[in-house]
Amino acid sequence: MTDPTTTDEDALRPLPADGKPSGGPRRLLSAVMGDLRAVDGALYAAVAATPTPTLDRTLRHLSHAADHSKISFGIAAALALGGKRPRRAAFAGVGAIAVASASANLLGKRLVRRARPDREAARVTVDRHVPMPTSASFPSGHTASAVAFATAVGVVLPPAAVPLGALASAVGYSRIHTGVHYPGDVAAGAVLGIASAAAALAAAAAAATPSERTQALLTAARSWPRISIGAALRH
Repeated sequence: MTDPTTTDEDALRPLPADGKPSGGPRRLLSAVMGDLRAVDGALYAAVAATPTPTLDRTLRHLSHAADHSKISFGIAAALALGGKRPRRAAFAGVGAIAVASASANLLGKRLVRRARPDREAARVTVDRHVPMPTSASFPSGHTASAVAFATAVGVVLPPAAVPLGALASAVGYSRIHTGVHYPGDVAAGAVLGIASAAAALAAAAAAATPSERTQALLTAARSWPRISIGAALRH
């Protein structure tokens, strides 16, 4: 009886120097990231190729107005004049912007270093153009700051959540529409903005005095019966 033979397909592949099999999860992750980049580029190209002359000027102005969070700071200034709770919401929103801006510009952009989109190659119409930033593309700092502000203010002042959320969404989309960010940059900026708002709110709660925390609990307890009764009547 002869010994069984092995083919090239059956032979064991040599292990790398660290003793771990080559490929595997790392190769799969690389393939997935490549697919995601392809989808990201396709979405960017689709937005660039879609004619929207009515929206172009509006979104260009919105994107420019959101530079350095000018819109959010203006809203915060108006809220600060509106009483104790709006003032607290304004401070929470500004704190969230600070966390989001530092996280996006000092950490995210320096770690990832993604190049900006090639706006000319995608043929983004000149009517949409805003100055192309020189910083890295990932994540979108405009989106991170706008979402952080909207989230923090919305938690403290719920009636403001929907309009500020819509504004933050428009700011994020404007960065894609004007050709300075990929959709993936904006999505990452939104996630970073929510996390930044949570961090800022947690820090504010930790810094609150015991009397302030007690007052907040009493306010919530007093409002609970009214909320419950109102919900029961509506149903």
